[in-house]
Amino acid sequence: MAALVAGMVSLQGGATFAKTLFPTVGPAGTSFLRVGFSALILLGFWRPWRRTLPLREAGWIWLYGSALGLMNLLFYLAIVRLPLGPAVAIEFTGPLAVAIVASRRLSDFLWIGVAVTGLTLLLPFTATDGLDPLGVLLALGAALAWALYILFGQRAGRLDGGQAVSIGMLTAAIVIAPFGIAEGGAGLLAPPVLLAGLAVAVLSSALPYSLEMVALRRLDRKTFGILLSLEPALAACAGLVLLDERITPTQWLAIALVIAASAGITASARRR
Repeated sequence: MAALVAGMVSLQGGATFAKTLFPTVGPAGTSFLRVGFSALILLGFWRPWRRTLPLREAGWIWLYGSALGLMNLLFYLAIVRLPLGPAVAIEFTGPLAVAIVASRRLSDFLWIGVAVTGLTLLLPFTATDGLDPLGVLLALGAALAWALYILFGQRAGRLDGGQAVSIGMLTAAIVIAPFGIAEGGAGLLAPPVLLAGLAVAVLSSALPYSLEMVALRRLDRKTFGILLSLEPALAACAGLVLLDERITPTQWLAIALVIAASAGITASARRR
């Protein structure tokens, strides 16, 4: 449990640190640094070139990596305009939707209602708390990309897992590269920026994913999934403590509803 919580704290800490790079290289430039360094780390660790990649499977990895790249890019563009907590809560509706669509229990419609209520409280045309409309649309785009990432990842994961994830991350970096280079320009090559980008990659990718693997060996999947549902709350706390991002009571309620829906559908799915 401690490893999983530490991984989520590292992930959200990495996101808050990434926001400090936005004034220098922009969100797209920061996203490119994160995914690019993550790709280099994974390629060096898994060395996917040691195994032949069937051509018919390469397309699935391309789709998987493209969804991963868009998810990262859209999320970073969203958190320019939104506090971290609401942005993560909106993005979380992506995997939540995948879980709900895969559900076959009538009782899970309760969790659909809870999730929709939470999301509605965050939408600018129904809420009075002033979330930026474009930021909300970008976070919803990241949610859709996360859902596609899960679906394509399930297919790509039928190959060697290390090969799929390392080539997928390289694909994500290639997808983001034109946007990141256009926005960050020569600033991406400044040594302090490169070091900061490497730190973001480690905090937001390498370390949390490694800690999650440790947690999976010690926790059953039901417990793991329910605890992972706390991530929007941790994001809100990280934004408050590290970035002084204050959100309204209504937004806290919305985050709590998304967490409840995610934990509920996860518990129900694991029982099945």
